Amino acid sequence: MERKGFLPTNAAEMAQQGIQQLDFVYVIGDAYVDHPSFGHAIISRILQSHGYTVGIISQPDWRDAASVTVLGRPRLAFLISSGNMDSMVNHYSVSKKRRSTDAYTPGGEMGKRPDHAATVYGNLIRKAYRDVPVILGGIEGSLRRMAHYDYWSDSFKRSVLLDSQADIISYGMGERAMVELADALASGIAVRDITFVPGTVYKTKDISGICRGILLPSYEEMKADKTLYAKSFMTQYENTDACTGRPLIEPYPNGVYVVQNPPQPPLGTEEMDAVYDLPYMRTYHPSYEEKGGVPAISEIRFSLTSNRGCFGGCSFCALTFHQGRTVQTRSHDSIVREALLLTKDPEFKGYIHDVGGPTANFRHPSCEKQLTRGVCHHRQCLFPKPCPNLYVSHADYLELLRRLRALPGVKKVFVRSGIRFDYLLTDPDERFFRELVEHHISGQLKVAPEHISDTVLRLMGKPENSVYERFVSKYKKLNAQLGKKQFLVPYLMSSHPGSTLKEAVELAEYLRDLGYMPEQVQDFYPTPSTLSTVMYYTGLDPRDMKPVYVCRNPHEKAMQRALIQYRNPKNYDLVYEALIKAHREDLIGFGKKCLIRPRPLAAKQPSSRETHPKKTEDKKQNKKKTIRNIHKKKNS
Repeated sequence: MERKGFLPTNAAEMAQQGIQQLDFVYVIGDAYVDHPSFGHAIISRILQSHGYTVGIISQPDWRDAASVTVLGRPRLAFLISSGNMDSMVNHYSVSKKRRSTDAYTPGGEMGKRPDHAATVYGNLIRKAYRDVPVILGGIEGSLRRMAHYDYWSDSFKRSVLLDSQADIISYGMGERAMVELADALASGIAVRDITFVPGTVYKTKDISGICRGILLPSYEEMKADKTLYAKSFMTQYENTDACTGRPLIEPYPNGVYVVQNPPQPPLGTEEMDAVYDLPYMRTYHPSYEEKGGVPAISEIRFSLTSNRGCFGGCSFCALTFHQGRTVQTRSHDSIVREALLLTKDPEFKGYIHDVGGPTANFRHPSCEKQLTRGVCHHRQCLFPKPCPNLYVSHADYLELLRRLRALPGVKKVFVRSGIRFDYLLTDPDERFFRELVEHHISGQLKVAPEHISDTVLRLMGKPENSVYERFVSKYKKLNAQLGKKQFLVPYLMSSHPGSTLKEAVELAEYLRDLGYMPEQVQDFYPTPSTLSTVMYYTGLDPRDMKPVYVCRNPHEKAMQRALIQYRNPKNYDLVYEALIKAHREDLIGFGKKCLIRPRPLAAKQPSSRETHPKKTEDKKQNKKKTIRNIHKKKNS
């Protein structure tokens, strides 16, 4: 039976829906928003569509175990997600300063979830219910599933499976895995025996039955030797594909092993359509109205997800570990159906804010081989050069955008997700680029060159700067042909591993020649499960194990960031110091190529009048006396 309306959040709502005991209780760190851009909404609706009942406990009081008992004991399991973001990223800036607002909390209020929320919620449930199965998911569980570096505590942490006392982690997007876990539990299989579901991580003391498993270095060994962690991470990175991935086994003290099963296969188009066709309420729970709602809904309310997965391979991005490298897409009909729902919203003004995903212009796998043979272990699709086997076409995406902008009630369809410009330039057909410029930009297009130094770009997994310059030239040319005055807003990153003051100065010089100073700069943020974070922690590039310069000193990080905004008077002292340390005094002066002017000259030396006031006064009196004597002689 299909249930309509929000899922129950308290005992009264359970009674109204005729539910005596829930199959699953979902504890989440975000506000309850029943929209497909929120992971908890997708998972709960998927389970509901398979006949299971799910209740939501949003942002429980982590200081009180009773807060996770408000919906009673679930029949099958507790589910946990810290939210759409890692709770530490949600709470702290890259400088580790506490943020003042939380877009995923009613009214934007900060402090409604704990640090390391997945771990805290797991232990809270264990305190209230010792024997109920606990399944951990979401971005925090997914990206901390194995031993990892934690930037905020500057420490090497165990798998969150152990620290949270959960039984299983469902990693990745989780739709298939959660249904398989639910069916296994419902059939009476003990949670400790559910070791066979792809896309899950479990703990065991017996690994004898694992076929083709790869034994990773132990947690204790990696904690003592960062080199081993870099090697282990690369093994994990090479086993993120459903076709080729093998079980990974990470040993811990006392004979405990954390075992990662290979990923779930990518969803097909029909499966993706089914996920987004579920009966979402498409907004936040009405109980949040008195606090002004949930700010995060404004960013996605009139946006459409067309794909997931990314073969871009940026080193600082965790998508490889979460959504995978194989692109999965919805059908045009499914997306159009959702767009028509948007047009019926009383607050819809005719503008679809975005049609995309992790990378907007990826609408199919990068090559046909991926679906049967998996992604390449030691080769990226776009880096350092586009692969000869890369299938490049924007025809499908262009057709989709044309259909959407032709819908009644739609005035404009914007593309605000990331555009992979190197992929765009590889397409010999110019039609998409032209129509993007003509119809789908709201005055400015945001792109992510990230840096201009090829040394840094190589470590980032990004194309050479010359590729970006070709893109800029083409963009300007198209705007001129179409009679438009639209701008590019480049995202730039400071302090990424490999970036010294030398490379930071090069970036500042590039911006000088461009005549552009970005309003915002992203300082590199080491988050779990990225190649760049491993570089930051170990000082090694896991791909070739070569040493990498790492900027860890907060003051140097501030100098690199200030150089990108060298025109800001507040940054003068930092820029001056950076140029001196980089031996680039040639950029301090009055020439056109200089970044800043010299420091103000020292105050001029005080005059004798200021230093010897008595002598000055005597001179005045003598001068007056002389003038009087002259007048006397004239009169006589």
